[in-house]
Amino acid sequence: MKPYTIESYLDFTDPTFDTAQKAAINSVRDAFGKTYPLFIDGKRIDGAHSPFTSINPSNTAEVIGTFQSASRDQALQALDAAWKAYATWQYVPAAKRAAYLFRAAEIARRRRLEINAWMISEAGKNYAEADADTAEGIDFLEYYAHEALRYDEGMPVVEETTGGDINRTIYIPLGAGVSISPWNFPFAICLGMAAAPIAAGNTVVAKPAPDTPMMGWIITEIFEEAGLPAGVFNFLTGDNLEVGETLTTSPDTRFINFTGSLGVGQHITEVAAKSSPASRFIKRVFTELGGKNAIVVDEDADLDTAASEIVKGAFGFQGQKCSAASRVIVHQKVYDALLEKTAQLTRALQVGDARNNAPSGPVINQKAVDKIMGYIEVGKTEGRLVTGGKRANPGVDGFYIEPTLFADVPADARIAQEEIFGPVTAFIKARDLDHAFEIANGTRFGLTGGFFSRNKAHIDRALREFHVGNLYINRKNTGALVGAQPFGGFNLSGTDSKAGGRDYLLCFLQAKSLTERPAFGETQVRSFSYATEG
Repeated sequence: MKPYTIESYLDFTDPTFDTAQKAAINSVRDAFGKTYPLFIDGKRIDGAHSPFTSINPSNTAEVIGTFQSASRDQALQALDAAWKAYATWQYVPAAKRAAYLFRAAEIARRRRLEINAWMISEAGKNYAEADADTAEGIDFLEYYAHEALRYDEGMPVVEETTGGDINRTIYIPLGAGVSISPWNFPFAICLGMAAAPIAAGNTVVAKPAPDTPMMGWIITEIFEEAGLPAGVFNFLTGDNLEVGETLTTSPDTRFINFTGSLGVGQHITEVAAKSSPASRFIKRVFTELGGKNAIVVDEDADLDTAASEIVKGAFGFQGQKCSAASRVIVHQKVYDALLEKTAQLTRALQVGDARNNAPSGPVINQKAVDKIMGYIEVGKTEGRLVTGGKRANPGVDGFYIEPTLFADVPADARIAQEEIFGPVTAFIKARDLDHAFEIANGTRFGLTGGFFSRNKAHIDRALREFHVGNLYINRKNTGALVGAQPFGGFNLSGTDSKAGGRDYLLCFLQAKSLTERPAFGETQVRSFSYATEG
């Protein structure tokens, strides 16, 4: 077995990759408009309610596909199927579970350009953003497979104690749970949030966001081709309240893995904590809930590098990342110079159809447009609009907004405190480094941060004092790599479960301590394996 390595990105400045990606886009466009089922207990079934369509945010006249709306009963049916599969899946050896994930990773590699093409079409990502998403999904499969093997070795303990007792502690899975994933990383996060518990021996009901159901269906196809037993992975689409609320409130849901908005995450945490006479366990809840991320720029920073990285962090995928740089906190001595450099790069971003690999594509839907434009209007009263601030019109009907930069924003302004989730960032002036860190830490969130400086003492201060889950020095604050930069935040940014890190599978495991005293006359304890298959 090869050691884990991070999947390399494709270079779309190479005409070979660019041409191949365009061909893949044309190929999936020929498949637009098809109808896709639910997937419960290994069977394709229709939803009980009227289906819905997924549309192309770059061109709203185009329908990606038609998807089923599951009912409350079908949601519970999927959960029952997951528990039925768990009865045997929990005892499948870790090596065999890992083999399914390794096989799935190979299938995803084979379909890489196709997956990119569907994501470009359904989520509005440009080529590089889509490919990074796909690569991250492959990384999750590979990394969690390796981690399942590591946890299978158990917890180190004192093996022999008084009385001849032999001790060991093993990790066993929790049961059947629910994964509710977002639209902004529709392949990687949906796949990773399901693959981790599955690798650990659990079973999953996965509900992707209604804006990107096609990506969830592709994951279903991948797991099915990999041979995953029926019921281990179940795929549901439908109403967030009817399906999502049913699954999160059911006393039979053992764990909930959620990535999304703060409000929904807080609601899930609240309802999951409530017990009923039917409860058999305390549900585990893992959440990643967004941020109001800052990049802090010191007075001696390389301003050209800082400006370039700020634009990448603020406007990559139109700022629709929970890690996006929505605040830029700058030492007063370099504030004006950095603002001008950043504004020039922001104005140069071309807005257009993701199909054509535009640097800045659409936001996800009309609701997002309304929210972002509302915040832009607020920003005009709180700061100085430097560039952007309007709907963009690249010649096709889509959800386009110009990359928008505000300056002279107070630290307590709404656009400096509330998550916008769009192509908007705010420049804030700091008197000195103390003031900069005070502003940076002065939000309810604590997900990512960036710090630009040449001063080693100041960098050390940032490493200690900048209170975020993922801190980046002299580079953009987005793009965490699986196995290298475990991802998750502090405060109201979530439970900091650190996806893509060594602790993540432990969320879906419980430690079982085993002590055995040899029977009279025996000299050693017999061998034991939790697995019963294989």
